[in-house]
Amino acid sequence: MPKRKIYLAAALLALFMLVFAVGQLIGPQSLKPLDAKPDYEPLREEITQFIATLPGNYGIYFKDLESGEELGINETELFPPASTIKLPVVLYLYEQIAEGKLNWNDRVSYDKNTDYQGGAGILQFAARHGDTYSLRCLATISIILSDNIAHNMLVRHLGYDNVMNFLNKLGPNTTRPFGSASTTPKDMGAFFEELIRFAREHPEEGGRLLNDLAHTIYHVGLPGELPSDITVSHKEGSISGVATDGGIVFGRRPYILVVLSQGITDEDEAFKDIAKISRIVYDFQQQLPAAGDLNLPNI
Repeated sequence: MPKRKIYLAAALLALFMLVFAVGQLIGPQSLKPLDAKPDYEPLREEITQFIATLPGNYGIYFKDLESGEELGINETELFPPASTIKLPVVLYLYEQIAEGKLNWNDRVSYDKNTDYQGGAGILQFAARHGDTYSLRCLATISIILSDNIAHNMLVRHLGYDNVMNFLNKLGPNTTRPFGSASTTPKDMGAFFEELIRFAREHPEEGGRLLNDLAHTIYHVGLPGELPSDITVSHKEGSISGVATDGGIVFGRRPYILVVLSQGITDEDEAFKDIAKISRIVYDFQQQLPAAGDLNLPNI
């Protein structure tokens, strides 16, 4: 064999032995592909341990918008959505507007016999039978003030069956477009994922809805323990024994997070617990590489 070939064979053998030795020293964990998806099992375990200490029952859905990885705890269990259900109803309205089927200036007449509801909102005090409100007004106060009457007027104007078809296309386990109905954390996550899709396709309208969700008067759940400069587009809700929140956290690595609860003994304490869960998730995401360009509108 010519000396040249002998030297080449020896060099290749030496290179192979070097690679093998390095692999033995640093171990298989360090040889993962650079684009390996995050391991969210430690996050699941931490959340599971925390909610085990809480009164009531919790369901959680999480999705990392960079990798698409999901995490669920009781994510297919049924919970009352409370006012969190207002998000998909308003989102359906936005999609009808974007398709040219409705106009923001269209006005809806208040019917006290079908629309009245106490609880959250201003219209229970201000609206008189026959008063009219624009779709823009109703959509805005339904989100920012969580106005129950505005929500009921939208469902009536959009058509109950139309709203339900939209909800069930995305969230098949959601039973009605009202707070006392049933939904699942996974269904609610699908509604927020649809909002992201809509915002990418219609950045002006989608950005407005995301902005409204980021500036509601109820802002103690998901954003409760996060830095004040972190934008959280979310919708909280509560009824007796129930506290819910779901939204999109626009940190350095954005994600969807939904936390639903039932059987709780104190709603204020439950929202503090939701804030703690949110902080656990946020801190975990902060340890991961920042997301690339996710093509989301500025809000």
